[in-house]
Amino acid sequence: MATPLTDVRDISRIAYGFMGSKALFAALNIDLFGHLAGSSKTLDMLVEETGVAANRLKTLLAALTAIGLIAREADAYRNSPASERYLVRGAPAYFGDYYRFQIDRQIYPALEHLDAGIAGDTQHLAFDSLAGLTGNPQEADAFTRAQHAGSMGPAVMLARTFDLNGSRRMLDVGGGSGAFSIALCQRNPELRATVLDFPNVIDVAERFVTEAKLAHRIDYIRADAVNGAWPSGQDVILMSYLLSAVAESSFPLLLTKAWEALRPGGRLLIHDFMLDDEETGPALAALWFLQYLWGRIDGISFSAATLAEQLRGHGYENISDQVIIPEITKLVVCAKPADRTG
Repeated sequence: MATPLTDVRDISRIAYGFMGSKALFAALNIDLFGHLAGSSKTLDMLVEETGVAANRLKTLLAALTAIGLIAREADAYRNSPASERYLVRGAPAYFGDYYRFQIDRQIYPALEHLDAGIAGDTQHLAFDSLAGLTGNPQEADAFTRAQHAGSMGPAVMLARTFDLNGSRRMLDVGGGSGAFSIALCQRNPELRATVLDFPNVIDVAERFVTEAKLAHRIDYIRADAVNGAWPSGQDVILMSYLLSAVAESSFPLLLTKAWEALRPGGRLLIHDFMLDDEETGPALAALWFLQYLWGRIDGISFSAATLAEQLRGHGYENISDQVIIPEITKLVVCAKPADRTG
């Protein structure tokens, strides 16, 4: 739990936080961090390379220096260590496209509708939930590509830390770009996966799966996770970022559908934003839950403890959880008892 604020300057840092976000996005959109990759450059050099006027670029550089994204030494600028690692296009850990495409171009403007979501004003939401967002092929393409950039790191982390040895069939429900299926199949040679998601999302996922040379081991179902049919006999069912994006009333149905699709002894993996057990934080997880209100008014935030209680009520056993992205997501794991066939 965060310490309660006592100073108006702390409130101001929250109120003005969006300015730093926009400075980051503006720098990414002109590939400023790429121009500084591995080197220090003067303002004049950067003006020539970016084509941005000196007065405007100097103002952006001052803001980026002030918030720690770049550093200045005499008359030259360089990337901070984090910017060098995560914000330079082409770098192995590049994360910039996730910020550019999903946060800046979709979530940021959608949050203008947060007041409508809080008020329950369904006539003025940004989209009709994720189904509405992904119903547009162009929006679905941008959303899924950005989600892929943001999901590959956590997917690789999950694949490294969670043992799927012996599992042969996995259903990736709401699997988006296929990032988790790709990472888990790469880590587990005997595993085959099926990604279930909206049609326009699957169109994008196919491209990523083909690029990963896994088209022979990953197939697809074009369907709504809540209303569509799920194939049975699964060793593993993965729901990543699914429960946070659906109505609270859909939780029991999804847990029941998972139960019915799992073989006896099969495991259910739920990876999502999660509050701590006291539900007083962490701040980033809580804010991620909040942002969904731009598109739907029937969702709810939850903790691993909350999910464990619901899972036990459905008959799942061996429930455990672990952190995947510190301060943001956890993985809850449980199993259908080996002696249950229905």
